[in-house]
Amino acid sequence: MEELKYLSGFGSEFTSEDPRRPGALPVGQNSPQRCAYGLYAEQLSGSAFTAPRHDNKRSWLYRIRPSVVHKPFKRSNVSKYLTHNWDEADPDPNQVDFVAGLHTVCGAGDPRSRNGIAIHVYLCNATMQKSAFYSSDGDFLIVPQEGVLMITTEFGKMQVRPNEIAVIQLGMRFSVAVDGPTRGYILEVFDGHFKLPDLGPIGANGLANPRDFLTPVAHYEDREIPGFKIINKYQGAIFEAEQNHSPFDVVAWHGNYVPYKYDLSNFMVINSVSFDHCDPSIFTVLTCPSVRPGVAIADFVIFPPRWSVQENTFRPPYYHRNCMSEFMGLILGSYEAKEGGFLPGGASLHSMMTPHGPDDRCFEGASKAALVPQKIAVGTQAFMFESSLSMAITKWGAETCQKLDAKYYECWQNLPKLFTDKINI
Repeated sequence: MEELKYLSGFGSEFTSEDPRRPGALPVGQNSPQRCAYGLYAEQLSGSAFTAPRHDNKRSWLYRIRPSVVHKPFKRSNVSKYLTHNWDEADPDPNQVDFVAGLHTVCGAGDPRSRNGIAIHVYLCNATMQKSAFYSSDGDFLIVPQEGVLMITTEFGKMQVRPNEIAVIQLGMRFSVAVDGPTRGYILEVFDGHFKLPDLGPIGANGLANPRDFLTPVAHYEDREIPGFKIINKYQGAIFEAEQNHSPFDVVAWHGNYVPYKYDLSNFMVINSVSFDHCDPSIFTVLTCPSVRPGVAIADFVIFPPRWSVQENTFRPPYYHRNCMSEFMGLILGSYEAKEGGFLPGGASLHSMMTPHGPDDRCFEGASKAALVPQKIAVGTQAFMFESSLSMAITKWGAETCQKLDAKYYECWQNLPKLFTDKINI
């Protein structure tokens, strides 16, 4: 893998130009009558032009050819298991545990009305050849679980490893190179964009810090490539168009609408140091807020290595029913609430108001454990896509993948009745 450079920050105003073409970025304006080096100026908008300044997302790209240079799009079946038809399988409120291989698993809402989410998994062992992909439906939050992704974007290149994430926002074209088997998870949001959560009483620092987010620097390709395919995800369907050159021909760019990556090991954990433990929202890395204050279309939450020191407390996650849908995944190690029964690359969906919590072995051990300071989740990284939407499982997720754990519910069946007439036990 080549050595790559990045720009540091989240939601910042960046500028970048390929060092092979100094002066490619205009000074003092966006669209000069003639751009340096005969480049074309093109704006990529991630919000309405009239959005408030703090929410306005756009970048200017200075490229060898404008992205309009391609032949008409035609319907494609290159991703036959990518779907937003939430009605193709019967609703099922039960807990679902599965390991998957690139397909849509579940979701809610409608990309046509720009409201909702989709959760996909990917599995590949070959580099994209003469092709690039972009979504017209939503932002992609990519969570690698196995294998390294080399992602080439219009803004430059990113190398993304397991325990890192990448966000490719609406409309951004990218191509993925791999070296061997790779797999992971994708959260696609149709509403708005991901933001850092507000910190409130935590103060100015903590959780995911802006400076740890990295954006690629300009790196252009000037290549004639007959038959190059542009693959577009539009209203849940896949379309293809052909052009005869690389779309990664941006020599310079500036703006705040960019792809970015983040190393999850940089997350600054905030946790209880007395009794009980904080709600999982304290582990939120990124959020896509809804129009209702404090309610998210989607949160990306992690459960990283951390010290557990709470006194007189059942330390693992408590049993609960939630007004949110919870899709859990595992990148590394074993999840503390279901050790041995939940493997890296697997996932579980706990639907809205469906009860869930530690399995019987976890409950037994944590109820009797000595409450000494303990470093937990060492070598582990679990995460959660949490949403206020009630998600439906696709037909592939429910039937075709043949990876469902039909006995998932059994992990709670041996929880004993401990009720007694003695107040102290």
